[in-house]
Amino acid sequence: MKKTICFLLLFTALLGPGCQRNQKPTIAFIAGAATDFWTLAENGCNQAAKELPEYNVIFKYTTDGATEEQKRLIEDLLVNNVSGIVVSPLDPVNQSPLIDKTAEQIPVIITDSDIPGSKRLCYVGTSNIDAGKSAGQLIKEALPAGGKVMLFVGKSDAQNAKERIAGIEAALKGSNITIAGVKTDNIDRVRAKANVNDVLVSNPEINCFVGLWSYNGPAILNAVRESNKLEQVKIVCFDEEEETLQGVKKGDIVGTVVQQPYEFGYQSIHLLAKYISGNKNAVPAGKQIIIPATIINQANVDAFIAKMQTVRKK
Repeated sequence: MKKTICFLLLFTALLGPGCQRNQKPTIAFIAGAATDFWTLAENGCNQAAKELPEYNVIFKYTTDGATEEQKRLIEDLLVNNVSGIVVSPLDPVNQSPLIDKTAEQIPVIITDSDIPGSKRLCYVGTSNIDAGKSAGQLIKEALPAGGKVMLFVGKSDAQNAKERIAGIEAALKGSNITIAGVKTDNIDRVRAKANVNDVLVSNPEINCFVGLWSYNGPAILNAVRESNKLEQVKIVCFDEEEETLQGVKKGDIVGTVVQQPYEFGYQSIHLLAKYISGNKNAVPAGKQIIIPATIINQANVDAFIAKMQTVRKK
């Protein structure tokens, strides 16, 4: 009897965790670097998981913001027979072959920064061109008499960065505002702040700083504040990091363009579950699900903070 029990225990162990979970299909979400933005997306995934008990849902952060780590995560998931993946690519240009190769084996949804022309099943996220136009609107409000703008971002060749810049350029066309340049930090918060300090010293004529990715807002705010130049430099941001929202509330930041990362997670997981279960019509004809972005300023920041507190509790 003891030998039989031992054999059964060993057999169960060899089957692995997937079989112990009755071989439920697994859906994975691979985010970028760990930020408050992706924490909200994880909350959306968790809520979707509660509503989809017939699926395993897992969430992975790319801890160092490196494309090689994302590649390893995807390969590991494929080895473990994942049924579908949602991924926020860190380097859309160079990661396109990886996405195509993966999409030949399982359905892949891209979020946050699209890879147009790839074999991905669908894009779920913001229209970054429209979001860029919203940022351009805030810039024009900040500089009614014109001026110079410096843009800050992790990687300027990321699709969302390129589209946001294009949207800003479109919004500023015909105005007396010029874009002086783009500073990149390779998703390094220390470097992000150092870039701001460099511009404050070397380009004192620039009177508006714009952070295109979530952590750029706090980096700009802290550097400008520490330099005692909040009166001279206007700040425009993206996303809803706590420091950014408090900066908007105090009037230190003109405004921020917020997305809905919770919906990125929630809707992506539900879409993959429908597709895997056989509902191919769940994917729209245009293979895009656009989740609107919103401008947050002093007039609506308190209401938005209250809304975020509710979302974070989910």
